[in-house]
Amino acid sequence: MTPKKIAAFALGPLGGALLGFITLPIITWFFSQQDIGRLAMLTVVNGFCTLLFSLGLDQAYVREFHETKCKPALFKAAILPGLLLLIIILSILLGANSVISLWLFEIDSYLLSLLVTLVILATFISRFLSLILRMNEQGLAYSMSQVLPKLLLILIIVSYVVLSIDKTLINLLLANVAATVFVCIIYAWNTRMEWLAAIKEQIDYTYLKSLLRFGTPLIFGGLAFWGLTATDKILLKELSSYEQLGLYSVAVSFAAAATIFQSVFSTVWAPTVYKWAAKGENLDKILQVNRYVLLAVIILFSLAGLFSWLITLLLPEPYYAVQWILLSCLGYPLLYTLSETTVVGIGVTRRSGFAMLAACIAFIINLLGNWWLIPIYGAAGAAVSTCIAFWVFFIMRTEFAIYLWKPTPRLAMYGYSTLLVAGAVITSLYGRNYNTQLIIFWLLMLFSVLIFFKSELQDLKSWLLKKKS
Repeated sequence: MTPKKIAAFALGPLGGALLGFITLPIITWFFSQQDIGRLAMLTVVNGFCTLLFSLGLDQAYVREFHETKCKPALFKAAILPGLLLLIIILSILLGANSVISLWLFEIDSYLLSLLVTLVILATFISRFLSLILRMNEQGLAYSMSQVLPKLLLILIIVSYVVLSIDKTLINLLLANVAATVFVCIIYAWNTRMEWLAAIKEQIDYTYLKSLLRFGTPLIFGGLAFWGLTATDKILLKELSSYEQLGLYSVAVSFAAAATIFQSVFSTVWAPTVYKWAAKGENLDKILQVNRYVLLAVIILFSLAGLFSWLITLLLPEPYYAVQWILLSCLGYPLLYTLSETTVVGIGVTRRSGFAMLAACIAFIINLLGNWWLIPIYGAAGAAVSTCIAFWVFFIMRTEFAIYLWKPTPRLAMYGYSTLLVAGAVITSLYGRNYNTQLIIFWLLMLFSVLIFFKSELQDLKSWLLKKKS
């Protein structure tokens, strides 16, 4: 993939994150902490439905895209089973009156249940439509489909403030529903040629079985991964309060700045590495990419450790602790991205059961960690537990990929990741008490890359100078 195409894919996450930095402070000033916590529960359930009902076929679509002769038929086989199953389950739940809103928000409202259903369906469809743009390397269309809904959300929230509309959970949810449905419509328009052609295709059930054979282990792996990313929020709701959940969700939202890096890399990396594997070329570049990603992870963690206090200038006083919780919240996007460079062997060998096992191990650790730490530390405990769990997840994925495919040098990865996680954990739990010592620690981490990544930095410098000339 060319730098121009990478830049096109980067535009969406970058623009979305920048718009998010505008939206989030507005929401924290005008909506209650409890309602922000309730909105976080919607995100949890939305992610669960997308992972579960995809049946692993979204990953099968990515894996088989470059090797299939009829891409519309592949798309239909990938999206249809999960979509039909999701519609049936949501219909049953809506038939049970307000059960959805009661469980998510502890509010008896059929309207809230309907809104949640709309969000889930739109997100599921958008997930598969976005894969068409991603795999066809249509970076600009992919990015615009991410930026425009965020812009719409800002306009709606600002209109609430200007017009003095009630700052209620229903209105907050309506704004998110509008943005989610809008992105689905944009994706549908940009991919209309592909999905219209897919409608006419007949499903080859033998082919579908082969896709399910690859995807089925990923259903359980997806559930485990959902548990890994959602346990903290669910247990905060059960063991603490919506206020702590709101505090934590704001910290996670700011940490989502790192998902720019994760999203761009994952979007570009998966199609590229599978294309290399299909042609049997450029496999030596995987190790080089790993070194550059590790360098980026160290720099991002260190900069966050040094400058997270700036967040307090944007938020109301009840969110003061976000500056420390943020560091552990970075563990998910950054360690996950690093693991994407080491997990290649699992995808290439199609041994997806090992991906499930890695997620299950990390999920269990996160479950126990949250159960232990949330009653003591609240939102900070949830962040620490999730950060440690993703460190384990990264190590498990790496070791399984090495076992299945080929060895990878990992001393630097494990050494640096251990130091980064330790620093993040101490910052989240004791940052208020050891501020000076932690600043020194993050400075040392940042300057260490000048020694251990000297070659990579020189290559980057040469590349930038070449681009300028």
